[in-house]
Amino acid sequence: MSQTKSNLFFMRQSLRLHIVIIGLFFTGSNFAQPASVQPPLPVFPIPSAAQMKWHKMEMNAFIHFSINTFTDKEWGYGNESAQLFNPSVLNTEQWAKILKETGFKTMILTTKHHDGFCLWPSKYSDHTIKNSPYKNGKGDLVKEASASSKKYGLHFGVYLSPWDRNRADYGTASYITYYRNQLKELFTQYGPIVEMWFDGANGGDGYYGGANEKRKIDGATYYDWPNTIQLVKSLQPNVIFFSDAGPGVRWVGNELGFVNETNWNTISTDTLYAGKAGIETLLGTGSPDGNQWVPAEVDVSIRPGWFWHESENDQVKTPEQLFDIYLTSVGRGSTLLLNIPPDKRGLFHENDIAALRGFKKILDREFAENKALNATATAAEIRGRLKAFSAKHLTDGREDTYWTTNDDITSADFTIDFEKPTPIQYIVLQEYIQLGQRVKSFTAEVWKDNTWQKVATGTTIGYKRILKINPVNTSKIRITIEDSKACPVISNVEVY
Repeated sequence: MSQTKSNLFFMRQSLRLHIVIIGLFFTGSNFAQPASVQPPLPVFPIPSAAQMKWHKMEMNAFIHFSINTFTDKEWGYGNESAQLFNPSVLNTEQWAKILKETGFKTMILTTKHHDGFCLWPSKYSDHTIKNSPYKNGKGDLVKEASASSKKYGLHFGVYLSPWDRNRADYGTASYITYYRNQLKELFTQYGPIVEMWFDGANGGDGYYGGANEKRKIDGATYYDWPNTIQLVKSLQPNVIFFSDAGPGVRWVGNELGFVNETNWNTISTDTLYAGKAGIETLLGTGSPDGNQWVPAEVDVSIRPGWFWHESENDQVKTPEQLFDIYLTSVGRGSTLLLNIPPDKRGLFHENDIAALRGFKKILDREFAENKALNATATAAEIRGRLKAFSAKHLTDGREDTYWTTNDDITSADFTIDFEKPTPIQYIVLQEYIQLGQRVKSFTAEVWKDNTWQKVATGTTIGYKRILKINPVNTSKIRITIEDSKACPVISNVEVY
C-alpha cells in the first residue's frame, strides 16, 4: 500500500470511529438523533494519534550538553579531544526531577551535536564518551538520561545532528550509512523515543578527520530523508520527526520564543527540506491550504546560548520572561521546547532552577481557577438542534465533546455566563482539531456597563489559544467566530 493510500485509509478509519462514538453517545442519551444529522466531516489534513499526544504535552525541554560545555563554544569544530568531557557530579536525575516539578513533559537530549562527539559509546565511532574520563570510559549519558526520564514520568527524545564536523567521510555516501547506523543504536537500545530532532545546520568548515576544509552538501537530497525516516519508523513507528519540513513537527522559523499570532498547523512540505533558505515566514505562520498536518514547535533557550557558558549565568531569562514566552508559544497553538543547558558539573545551574521554579509559580497563580468550568454556555446556532453538539460542551471540562453548527454556518457566536461579576484576565479557546483546524478569525467581548465591549480579536485558534486581556470584572463573555473554513468546532473554553 502506498503512503498516500495508507494515509487515506487511516483518515477514513478515524472518521468511521468518530461517527460510531458520537452515535453511541446519542444512543445512550434521551435525545433522538435525526438520521440526517451526523458529526461534521473532517477538514483535512488532521493530526495523527502521535501528533495529538504531542500537542497535549505543551511544554518540553531541550538539553544541550556536550564537548561545547567544556570548551565554552556553541559550535565545536570537530577536533576537540574526548578527554575534555569530564563532568564532576553529573546527575541526570536532577534534570528530570526539576523538569517534572516545573511542568515539562519530555526531555530531548543532544546525543550528538555538530562537533560529532557522541554521548553514548557508539560502536561506529571513537569520538565518543567511551574515550572520555567520565566514569573511566564506562559512561553512557543517553542511557542515564533515558532512565531518569522514565523514573520521573517524562517522555524521552533525541537530537542527532545530521552535520558532523569530525567525520572524515562527511559529504560522501558512507556517512549516510554511518548516520543511519547510529540511529539504529539510539532507537533500539534506549527505550521509547517520542521525538527525533534534527536541524538545518548542514555543511561548512570543519575538522573532517584532519582535512580542515569547507564542505557543502545538497540539503534537499544528500541525507535521503524519506528512507532515513522510514528506517526509524520501522524501529519505532510512533516517533515524531522535527525539522524545518517535519514531517511530524516543523521549526517555527526563529529561536526567540514565539510563533506568529496567525498559526496554521497545516503546511505543504513537498518543496521543503531542513536548512532551505527563505522559509522562515512560512514556517512561522503555516498555511491554511497546507496538505499535511505539521504543527510548529517553538524552540528557545533559557540563556542567550544553547550550551552553558559561565559568562551567561547572570543572563538567565526571568520567570516573567518565560511566562511571556509561554503565552506566545503554547498560547498561540504551538508546543514550547525550552532549552536548559547543564553546567560543567553536569547539573542545572542554580540560576536556571530558580527561573524555572519562578515560572511554574506564575503559571500556577495565573491559571489557578477556571471560572468557566461548568458555567452556563449558550449559542443560537447548534448543529441539528441536538444537545450532543450544544454549547454546554464548551465548559464541561471534557476533551471528547464540542459545540458545533450546521455545515452551512461558518460564522456564529456563543456566550459564557458567570451569573455574577467575575474578575478575568485570560480567555482560553480550543478547537477540536481531530476534525481539522478551521477558525480563520474571531473576536472576544465582555459584558460591561450594560453593553458588549470588545476586548480581543484573533485569527487562528488551533489546539489552544490564550488571550491575555486587560483585567476586567464581567458577568459574561461572548466569543464570535467571524470566519471559518467550515462549520466551527470548539471543544473547550476556560477563563481565568
